[in-house]
Amino acid sequence: MTDTPPALLLVAHGSRDPRHAATVAALRTRVAARLPGVRVTAGFLDLRTPDVPTALTRLAEDGVRTAVAVPLLLTHAFHASTDIPDVLRTATPPGLAVHQAPVLGPSPLLLSALERRLRAAGAPVHARRTTGVVLAAAGSSDPTATATIEALAHIWQATGWHTVHPAYASATGPRTEDAIRTLRAQGCRHIAVARYMLAPGRLPDRIAAGAATAGADTVAEPLGAVREVVTLLVRRYEEGAAAAAGANGVRAAA
Repeated sequence: MTDTPPALLLVAHGSRDPRHAATVAALRTRVAARLPGVRVTAGFLDLRTPDVPTALTRLAEDGVRTAVAVPLLLTHAFHASTDIPDVLRTATPPGLAVHQAPVLGPSPLLLSALERRLRAAGAPVHARRTTGVVLAAAGSSDPTATATIEALAHIWQATGWHTVHPAYASATGPRTEDAIRTLRAQGCRHIAVARYMLAPGRLPDRIAAGAATAGADTVAEPLGAVREVVTLLVRRYEEGAAAAAGANGVRAAA
């Protein structure tokens, strides 16, 4: 008889936009299909149900004793370093131990997912030398998160695009429309906007509006439940489960 594997709790920020919740549900379904025998559930930090405390309580009530919490976040910023550890520490019921896994990014799989979305949107991926890309992220006041986006833009540009220019929907600049104007001034024949976000919502819509205002040629959809994201979630779960087991049992994140 083998031990029951830890449950997987996908931790999402939450949004009033129903498209966001639908994306989280699609990710949960596809990840569960890749992890037979693992209970996969989702909880939200805000605005949607179930919230994380409710999801944790349900796991405990159903007899789950260990879980891995994987943040549905692309960079390590305030939510990953403060909000999620706090809620796991304060809301985990007695008898349930939870290990917080790393955020999704950075990862080459996310770069592959961005390429997939650009191709689907019709960007001229075979004319990279004359195409500028705006890598549009949510934005954060955390300099570590901003540095992660800038590093990703640099790596992506090295694959052959004329320029990959970071932009942000909030907290810091430049905005998408400013980045597009910069690329036009650099002589890019085609400008594509890649929305580096997991799900639709207010900030992705703000990026699309800025792209329309500045005349971008192509605007890709957020990453969503594409194969690369699902694979990365499975990988983060497996890493979290292994780390927890190696630490003499799964424990709540500090």
